[in-house]
Amino acid sequence: MIVIGLTDIHGDSAIIEDMGDILAKADVALLVGDITNFGKEAETCKVLSPVIQRARKVFAVSGNCDYREVDSYLDAQKVNLHGRGVVYNGIAFLGLGGSLVTPFQTPNELTEDEIEHYLDQGYSQIPSGIPLVLVSHQPPVETRCDRISSGEHVGSIAVRRFIEKHCPVVCFTGHIHESTGIDRVGNTHIINPGMLTRRYYAYTNIDENRETFEVRGF
Repeated sequence: MIVIGLTDIHGDSAIIEDMGDILAKADVALLVGDITNFGKEAETCKVLSPVIQRARKVFAVSGNCDYREVDSYLDAQKVNLHGRGVVYNGIAFLGLGGSLVTPFQTPNELTEDEIEHYLDQGYSQIPSGIPLVLVSHQPPVETRCDRISSGEHVGSIAVRRFIEKHCPVVCFTGHIHESTGIDRVGNTHIINPGMLTRRYYAYTNIDENRETFEVRGF
């Protein structure tokens, strides 16, 4: 199964037009938070609609720069993964929107306890024994994907603990624009492709015989 992740789009719907073939070839397209730049339903529609038109299957979580109305729109479009676990073609997808509290007072922030709650809630909805994909706007702590420009790690302890306990195949993440890259926590690959405006996306091919984890440009 080919799964791609787009993160930190921040309302740039025009760039989606350049991804037509990429979206069409993917089995699943993931929007990994900050779909808008402090936007609500109308802004979400502008970004989400062209993705839905091109991709076979879409799942999404909101980010810290998305108002809570974004979740309502994702619900209406039946793509919202926040706090939910869904099985699609034999693979479980589990989502976490928002982020930890930031210095910027963004509209969709969570505590570590709330993050743990939503992850556990989603995990309770999926069967055991099948591959798991985690879609978390907030990266786990102490990886190449959660380090800000000062070098400080600002990821979530709760997300990392969840990964260590449940061992998803891959965690698609974002939020920290300057931490584009791939890392691992145990056997779980962590992928942060950075802001979509920099023309990178996360690419995975989850196959019984071969697995691929990449940050690709377009």
